[in-house]
Amino acid sequence: MKKLVIIPTYNEMENVENMIRKVFSLPEEFHLLIVDDGSPDGTANIVRELQKEFPDQLFMEERSGKLGLGTAYLHGFNWGLDRGYEYLFEMDCDFSHNPDDLIRLLDACKNGADLSIGSRYTKGGKVSNWPLSRLMLSYFASWYVRMILWIRIKDTTAGFKCYNRKVLEAINFDAVTFKGYAFQICMKYAAIKHGFKVVEVPITFVDREFGQSKMSTGIFKEAIFGVWKMRRLDL
Repeated sequence: MKKLVIIPTYNEMENVENMIRKVFSLPEEFHLLIVDDGSPDGTANIVRELQKEFPDQLFMEERSGKLGLGTAYLHGFNWGLDRGYEYLFEMDCDFSHNPDDLIRLLDACKNGADLSIGSRYTKGGKVSNWPLSRLMLSYFASWYVRMILWIRIKDTTAGFKCYNRKVLEAINFDAVTFKGYAFQICMKYAAIKHGFKVVEVPITFVDREFGQSKMSTGIFKEAIFGVWKMRRLDL
């Protein structure tokens, strides 16, 4: 059973080595694909050095510029599907997602879920170290998405997920053109439209300690208007 964790990076030199070592220390064996968008801080150089230590587990795809989170994950999905991985994970590099929870997401899929989501807003989920304004914005964004798309997922913008490969094989990647939160919403919506079982697993989300957030006004605008577009897409 081959398992691939996909982590997009842009200027994550303060986090990437610790994240890689943590994933490889887990009791389950995971392979790790770093998709680096030309980080000027030398993130890719750190990964290259670690590949010497983990030649059979650590892989990297380098892209020429900052092309967006959504395209990085789609690149990673195609890479992993081509190489026969059965479970493919999305995860941030900044430790806002606890690597220990990879095993809980995997267990959910082993026990019947086709897509498991690390959820901040399902029962038992939490957010740590966020200002109230950002927490309320995120919470009501998920409410807004549920009202428009008529889906029951509590954490619609979550980016910590485990897919059974059959979910990704069914989705029309060419129709998924979003880059930020809208990408995360669209992938969940597509899975539901195809009739797959989606399960939310409660997690504690912790705001990053090192490096800068990639959140921007443009990412929020894409999500606000993108959900209306999703209803018309051939996913």
